[in-house]
Amino acid sequence: MTKIETSGQLALAGIRVLEIGTGSALAYAGKLFADFGAEVIKVEDGDGDELRHLPPLLNNAGQAPQSALNAWLGTNKRSVTLRGQSIEEHAWLSRLAMSCDVVLDARALREGVEILGHPVCRRSGDTASAKLPIEVYLTWFGESGPYSQFVGSDAVCRALAGAVHGSGAVEGPPHLPHDLQTGIVAGLAAFSSAVAALLGASDGSRRYVLSIHETAFTVVEMEAGMVQDGRHPLARLGVNRFCTTHPGGIYPTKKGWIGLFAHTLPQWSTLCAAIGRPEFANDPRFVSGPTRIGHADEIDAFLQPALLTRTASEWFELLGSAKFPAVLVPTMAELLAQKVHRERAAFVPIESGASRFEGVGVPFPLGDAGPLRGGVAAQKGAHSEHYRSEAALARAAGRTRAAEGLQPLRKMRVIDLTMGWAGPLAARTLADFGAEVIKVEGTQYPDWWRGTHFTEEFYRDRLYEKNSNFALMNRNKLGVTLDLTHADGRALFLELVKSADMVIENYSTEVLPKLGLDYASLRKVNDRLVMVSMPAFGIGNEWSGVRAYGGTLEQASGLPHHTGFAQNPPSLTSYAYGDPIGGVSAGAAALLALLVQARTGQGRHVNLSQVECMLPLAAPFLIEQSLNGSTRGRQGNLHPVFAPHGIYRCAGDDAWLVVSVANDVQWKSLAGILLAADLGLDAALWGVAARRAQREEIDAAITAWTRRRPADEAMRLLQRAGVSAGVVKPIWDVLDDPHLRGRGFFRKVRRAHLGEYLATTPWFRESQEPLEICRVAPTLGEHGREVFSRVTGLTAGQVDALESIGITGTVATRKRA
Repeated sequence: MTKIETSGQLALAGIRVLEIGTGSALAYAGKLFADFGAEVIKVEDGDGDELRHLPPLLNNAGQAPQSALNAWLGTNKRSVTLRGQSIEEHAWLSRLAMSCDVVLDARALREGVEILGHPVCRRSGDTASAKLPIEVYLTWFGESGPYSQFVGSDAVCRALAGAVHGSGAVEGPPHLPHDLQTGIVAGLAAFSSAVAALLGASDGSRRYVLSIHETAFTVVEMEAGMVQDGRHPLARLGVNRFCTTHPGGIYPTKKGWIGLFAHTLPQWSTLCAAIGRPEFANDPRFVSGPTRIGHADEIDAFLQPALLTRTASEWFELLGSAKFPAVLVPTMAELLAQKVHRERAAFVPIESGASRFEGVGVPFPLGDAGPLRGGVAAQKGAHSEHYRSEAALARAAGRTRAAEGLQPLRKMRVIDLTMGWAGPLAARTLADFGAEVIKVEGTQYPDWWRGTHFTEEFYRDRLYEKNSNFALMNRNKLGVTLDLTHADGRALFLELVKSADMVIENYSTEVLPKLGLDYASLRKVNDRLVMVSMPAFGIGNEWSGVRAYGGTLEQASGLPHHTGFAQNPPSLTSYAYGDPIGGVSAGAAALLALLVQARTGQGRHVNLSQVECMLPLAAPFLIEQSLNGSTRGRQGNLHPVFAPHGIYRCAGDDAWLVVSVANDVQWKSLAGILLAADLGLDAALWGVAARRAQREEIDAAITAWTRRRPADEAMRLLQRAGVSAGVVKPIWDVLDDPHLRGRGFFRKVRRAHLGEYLATTPWFRESQEPLEICRVAPTLGEHGREVFSRVTGLTAGQVDALESIGITGTVATRKRA
């Protein structure tokens, strides 16, 4: 058996995990466990995981070509192979599962949700008293609802979740990202669910079921708030056009590409001065992001020529020194050479057979607790004999099942110093698992997702209480206000920190040190405190001061070089991709850090880089660059394995359908539906390579069929035949989606000042019913008196005194001069 060196200090050392099923979501969840020291046992059938065929491929002498991407996903895991489907084999697999602390099960993706009724662990008649592992199940669409029997795929889930329609040219087709990008999000969700259950293991084991469809919605949740507030344009705006501001895209320079994001008027003024056009700074047409997007062509007409006068590196230095959100948009070769990532060990060595290459490191820097910096991908079945031994199967694990509804983090307290999307989403993850999350804002410095246009109306009409995006991201939290620029405000904040398990923040890197509230200072009052910081490039390097938004993070990841079509420039996904990816990543890192704290009693500072959180999404291209010294260009909507695969126009205005054929069985069904049996039975079209060779003819046949039908009808006809297909839904249609409504994923709730709005529910479930929303997002300072009394012991009179001098309060006030 190949020995994998681990340290007892690693966060998940001593945990045994069974990984069974297929798909990148499962593989990434297992990778996160393995790279933090868990004993991850990957179970495959005789044919092997489908991921073994994903390019880029390794060509080791004497072996069939193997996937380098799969090797990266399999680093540090053990590999065992099933020997058929006999009763004896199932009995062995059940014993193996019962020896594990966690079972990650994605069999439903291939076999359907009925498989959830046949868990790997054979259970006694009395399930309540049986000792069971933590179980996390991945499904395409959940156990219930109209789509639960659909044939899924990452692309179909993404399309139905609204995370495709907004990207690409106005006339279409929209852009389909690499499937792995959906898998990373769902994998993070599965990993977070399992770690939360480990944190609450004293209650017993838990069973969570996740819908990849619902986790995919996470990346466009911001748009759900914008639609409800009437701030969304209800249209696809074009390549590198961002719906709330302009410029917010990628531009060629004298050498290289530069990514820009101008949200505020001061940022716009800075850009105008930098390009030598100060007269446009206060032009009425360009005073705000929404007005600038309406004049995007006019802006680009003078912006693009100006940017060609300097290199990308020169613009990055010039604009960065003025605190303008601008970044280099690197190719994979340039990304691999960037010093800031090298210093943080963002790229790690991977070994598979005789092959060596670099992959993306797990972006959760926990110091001595991990992650491992690279490792070995086991050959298929390398550990089968070991895990059939009595010694391996005799390991005792499992617990009686925890009572349903008992939240695993209910005894933990988190201080939330985050604003916007990424940070509040990370803190919301902890709140959804039951942590007491106390959100700290200032009456003069409220969360900027409450609004950034500080007009008289903003204060008079309390517009800061009427933003649905803020409400969506801050459910299940308590809200207090403190002026941290004042000594009394800082003193009270430190009182909150004394009893906290964690502080999470996403301020600019210089803010907390200036206030005397950096980690070194906070640890003096609470030496077991965990702190998660999440700037764009991390703390303590030459790019730490770079200002960034979600789109900026996407630009800096190099991902746009592999998004969209070759005839277009490097392309953004047209939503703030880096924010939700940073949010779900920081939530997972926070849970893991809390687990280490619970085990060791020690605190730590998690110095996260949100750009690095984006890099796993670019893993296929980065690995290709490392292996081959180059990458293919933008591939449009082609799939590296499936064929046909793409987006096809349907009857109606801007109506589209994803079709994603994963195998010959689906292809025969599709050909039959198209009334083209000669295509389906032609031996030359069996297999991906043959169908790719006739891609244009096949795509034309599919389009001829879809154009005669509404997208929803086409989807249902294909799904009925067992073909993976899904409507490319715009976000405003997703809010009325019958499946999500039927499952209760959306809930109508009411909040002061905002009124009734549609809220989301957590993406993990213990039963077929969604988890309840314990409380809606707080109004400004809503829970201050209760929290200050209960947590810090302040009297009502003391709170009155603090309110009288503006240290706390419930009404936003203008910033002091």
